[in-house]
Amino acid sequence: MLIVLLTVAASCNRRQNTNKPLLTPSSSGNPYEVMVVAEDSIWDGYAGRALRRVLNKPVPMLPQDEPSFHVNRIRPKNYDRIMNLFRNIIVFKIDDDFRQGKIKFERNVFAYPQAIVTIHAPNTRVASSYITENTTSIIDFFYNEELNRQVESLNFSYNPIFSDSLKKVLGCDMLIPPDIAKMKIGKDFIWASNDGLQTVQNIVVYAYPYSTQKVFDKHSFIALRDTFMGRNIPGYNPGSVMQTNPECVDVRNYTQNGHFIQEARGLWEMSGDAMGGPFVSQSRVDSVNNRVIVTEAFVYAPSKMKRSMIRRLEASLYTLRMNVKEK
Repeated sequence: MLIVLLTVAASCNRRQNTNKPLLTPSSSGNPYEVMVVAEDSIWDGYAGRALRRVLNKPVPMLPQDEPSFHVNRIRPKNYDRIMNLFRNIIVFKIDDDFRQGKIKFERNVFAYPQAIVTIHAPNTRVASSYITENTTSIIDFFYNEELNRQVESLNFSYNPIFSDSLKKVLGCDMLIPPDIAKMKIGKDFIWASNDGLQTVQNIVVYAYPYSTQKVFDKHSFIALRDTFMGRNIPGYNPGSVMQTNPECVDVRNYTQNGHFIQEARGLWEMSGDAMGGPFVSQSRVDSVNNRVIVTEAFVYAPSKMKRSMIRRLEASLYTLRMNVKEK
């Protein structure tokens, strides 16, 4: 039997932000927004076009194409003490004194939090080639910085009722945004949602026994996900259940801090309904209890951009702590 718990949007301050240096100003700009400092000749030439291709690269596994970042450009003469407080900055340094291309990655130079990439090259053609060769490094740098910022913010503002409920249900802890406040609890399963009118943002955590490494096969992942979601998340229409679009799923396995993680990104849909959207999940082996813990974020937001929504929720998945006892 499922127990539905309606909670208010609660937040709790865990600790003061000790990472921010004293007297360092706060950065400006929105998440996943990048400001490029470049002359017209660079921005309109080879290097500028190459950089735009990188920053406008579509985010994988979204229903509609959305760029990885929102890009603004200013001329160097306008790059002053106010503009250099922007959260994500790319600066071109084109000078024939440079013998080859080089990229410099810096953090918190003028403000906090801040990420700055400086591209050095003897000319724009070399800069263009170097940008193309380092597409992944550039995207990953800004993406990881934004993800870390969101994780850090969750330490100061999160929903403590969800954390307490997760400890009771699965013996785990995870921080989710305070507005994700409506909960539904089932057997080895917990679902939290903002239950919005126009955009619905969701976090799910569930567990199942670990039997073999084969459970991390892509087809096994889809079958297990469909079982749990179909059992616990019904649609509005009678008999409608959540299921995974098998043709739109990417799965990758990696190790973080010595722990195996399977990451899956894809699209979900409701059988017999027009609902659907993107999801991202992480599966981890809980060797103490011989089980797999799955954390997932998924979004329903018809006619709206979903990049920032799903990325905001994805940060919560990185806060999971297994085998946490209730106080």
